[in-house]
Amino acid sequence: MQIKILSWNIWFYGDFDRVASFLDKEDADIIALQEVEDGNPKFDIIKHLKNAGYKYTYASTMHSKKKGKPFTFGPAIFSKYEIAGSRAYPLSQKANGSAVRTDIKVGERVLHVFSTHLLHTHQKESAEQQGQAKKLIGLAPKERTIVMGDFNALPDSKVISSIKEYYNDTDANSNPTWSMYRLGCPRCLVGNVKHKLDYIFTSKDIKTDSFKVGESKGSDHLPISVNIEI
Repeated sequence: MQIKILSWNIWFYGDFDRVASFLDKEDADIIALQEVEDGNPKFDIIKHLKNAGYKYTYASTMHSKKKGKPFTFGPAIFSKYEIAGSRAYPLSQKANGSAVRTDIKVGERVLHVFSTHLLHTHQKESAEQQGQAKKLIGLAPKERTIVMGDFNALPDSKVISSIKEYYNDTDANSNPTWSMYRLGCPRCLVGNVKHKLDYIFTSKDIKTDSFKVGESKGSDHLPISVNIEI
């Protein structure tokens, strides 16, 4: 049985109509989103996907400011299949970084699915980010598991190397996913898609094919997807 998995940092400065349209068109079975804003009626992607028939889990665990006002956001998971359980995890006490776990029942099997968003370090090595990755590895089972999201880490970083000791990277070519817009990080001075920060990892017992970087101007990140065999 094949199911389609999709992950995307939809950006709290993103374009709701473009994000919603892309997700509708892709029609993935399981969707992991990051930077899902809490309480914004103009960008209520939770309501949109819920109306489309998805069950969901959301972890509003990260904090920031937009136009001088505080707001909360976090990772979320949406599923066409039954959700058997869920839990949210802050990944450190000092800095933003979180994960949400959702156990999804597909037929007679249960998949352990994580959507995560690690600390943004401007593409530099960071002990804090490495600590977040270590905690995430400790939380995630090593069988029937999918770990995906915005890791804010380059393919040759210590963070990604540590994760690949336990999980397979579904993108063999390390295709870039960020940044569509310079506003995504003015300090980084990135105005074209040149860095890979987004990943879908699977435990070694899961077969995958057809990894793809999608095309959308809805966010500063590009969406990624893969098919898995269960």
